Amino acid sequence: MDIKQLIYLCNLEKERHFGRAAEASFVSQPTLSMRLKNLEQELGLALINRGNNFEGFTAEGERVLAWAREMVSVYQGLKLEVGSLKRGTSGLLRIGVVPQCSLALPELLAAVSADYPHMDYQVSLFSADPLLEALNAHAVDVGIGFFEPTVLRELNFQTASLTEQRVALLYHPQHFPQLVSDSVTELTEIAELPLCLAEPSRYFRRYLDNQFREAGITPRVRMESSSVLQLIQGVFVGLGCGIVPAGSLIPAMMPELMWRELALPSMPRHGAVVMAASGRATMLAQHFFDVARDWLLNRDR
Repeated sequence: MDIKQLIYLCNLEKERHFGRAAEASFVSQPTLSMRLKNLEQELGLALINRGNNFEGFTAEGERVLAWAREMVSVYQGLKLEVGSLKRGTSGLLRIGVVPQCSLALPELLAAVSADYPHMDYQVSLFSADPLLEALNAHAVDVGIGFFEPTVLRELNFQTASLTEQRVALLYHPQHFPQLVSDSVTELTEIAELPLCLAEPSRYFRRYLDNQFREAGITPRVRMESSSVLQLIQGVFVGLGCGIVPAGSLIPAMMPELMWRELALPSMPRHGAVVMAASGRATMLAQHFFDVARDWLLNRDR
């Protein structure tokens, strides 16, 4: 048994197809099939239900797969740590982020880059729960989004809070002049407005939908999208108004748009920058986290 066989097994679980699993493993399909058969022979167990196509794992295969996931996760974490030790403060940091969290991420990246100019970033979008899975599997180094506080404590993650909890109504005064005001807006006041909102699967949208239900309001959602850029463009041309977490956008980029605070309760989940426990995170990720934590503390003063 070797780590490559376990990686092939995990890739087969993800892809549910021998050909795609081989592509993900950067080997030919016959090589992947042969190595997995060798693993079964070595263990003396049938792990995979085979027909004309992949038909799932046997009960024994599911048990072996659970161990394989853990071993591959540790192996990938070790590879990242070795690479980080070689590079020091330079290299690629993988960040998983939930759209419309209470943070304009590039502002944070610019602050970190001032201290570590040779650090580069790969930013990937996740829903809230898959982001935790990606952190546990070492698929990303840092996560930024909305989390259950009890879950963060159980996983022993390092956490830097995003203390901004306000929600704002974003609009273009040319298209909605009646909204121009500095006063806080009640949810009932926007019941008839067309809205540009994130798609329903996103945590922030589910939070908003729950607030609408509790207020007995059926919102007029004129445009919904997983793309924050598309939503902002929709607001700019007057398709509707946006509802966004305060702090998630950079106002100077949109000088023609205006904001009004919405009177909404805090979200049940906790906005945070999170990372593996000290000692398990890579040196590169730890450098990033230390600067991010200090930057967030200074920003909120």
